[in-house]
Amino acid sequence: KFITRFARYYTPVVVILAVLLAVIPPLIIKEATFSDWIYRALSFLVVSCPCALVISIPLTFFSGIGGASKRGILVKGSNYFEALANTEIVVFDKTGTLTKGVFSVKEIYSDSIPKDELLELAAYAESYSNHPISSSILKAYGKEIDKNDITDVEEISGHGIKAVVKGKNVAAGNAKLMNQLGIANYKEEPAGTVVHVAVDNVYAGYILIADDLKSDSADAIKKLKDGNIKQIVMLTGDGVNVGEKVGKELGLSKVYAELLPADKVSKLEELLSQTSPNGKLAYVGDGINDAPVLARADVGIAMGALGSDAAIEAADVVIMTDEPSKIPLAIRISKKVLGIAKQNLIFAIVIKVMILLLSALGITNLWAAIFGDVGVTILAILNSFRALAVDKQD
Repeated sequence: KFITRFARYYTPVVVILAVLLAVIPPLIIKEATFSDWIYRALSFLVVSCPCALVISIPLTFFSGIGGASKRGILVKGSNYFEALANTEIVVFDKTGTLTKGVFSVKEIYSDSIPKDELLELAAYAESYSNHPISSSILKAYGKEIDKNDITDVEEISGHGIKAVVKGKNVAAGNAKLMNQLGIANYKEEPAGTVVHVAVDNVYAGYILIADDLKSDSADAIKKLKDGNIKQIVMLTGDGVNVGEKVGKELGLSKVYAELLPADKVSKLEELLSQTSPNGKLAYVGDGINDAPVLARADVGIAMGALGSDAAIEAADVVIMTDEPSKIPLAIRISKKVLGIAKQNLIFAIVIKVMILLLSALGITNLWAAIFGDVGVTILAILNSFRALAVDKQD
């Protein structure tokens, strides 16, 4: 944007100055010749050509896109480098982003029916859902599901699922679902993701499901803190005890739990208001429920390996390896790209202004002007290729 605005004024001003330089001095200076001043004006025009800026600045960003992609970070546009470099707040989803998203059943608590029956009814009810929690229950059940035994399936976003299984009304979900149905559920929830099960409006028990942290999540949070990120926040639909446990393990600034997809957007709006005028907010997620938040953030970052198509489509940056540690790397690459672009900008302008003045005074000849144009352009282009390289720290 700066280069576009710059060229809009720079080009006509330089052309007008060159014409004035060729015409006015011979008319007002004794013994001045038109041939001498036209030569100076031509040198002035040659060195003033903005090739170094117009070519090297975009090339720096394109090189940055290439360098990031070599590390599994796909950046969908040059403008997102600027946004990433100015990031002040990073907001994470939990499941599949900071955690592996591979759930496994750790405990089955039965209150009024046998554990095997509880797991069976929960598996049948969850069989129409593609949520990772549902998959873990089906995996624990390990038997074939007869879909003919299931009717009236209703999935309630952010709460759970209801269905009629073998003539019984089964509800499986979080405490919100139990409260919504007016069912007195087990109050002392253990640390983990809990799926409460009610059969015919009577609380039957719960299934405890655990999701392990990714191996590099803690390292990613540490590097973000070292990179002067002001706030690192987690938004999750899981219970408060689960969210706080993860937040404490990773050292997050804030944790907001029990959020529906719409609640995440509202909370993001609140966090956006806490950024400085030039500061940006990045949101990292992977699920279809994250798509609205990814689109609303200044920079949406999606986990691309296991992430949903909707999340990848809505995101501005895609992490193809699903590693949270790529987030601080992406920010470092962005700052490096912007640094190289500013180097090219300052170098080209300073050299050109010096040679422009010397050309106008007749101290240099056309060869210096050619260096001021072509030479500076080549040097700036070579410098822009540094954005392709990834330093040893990364």
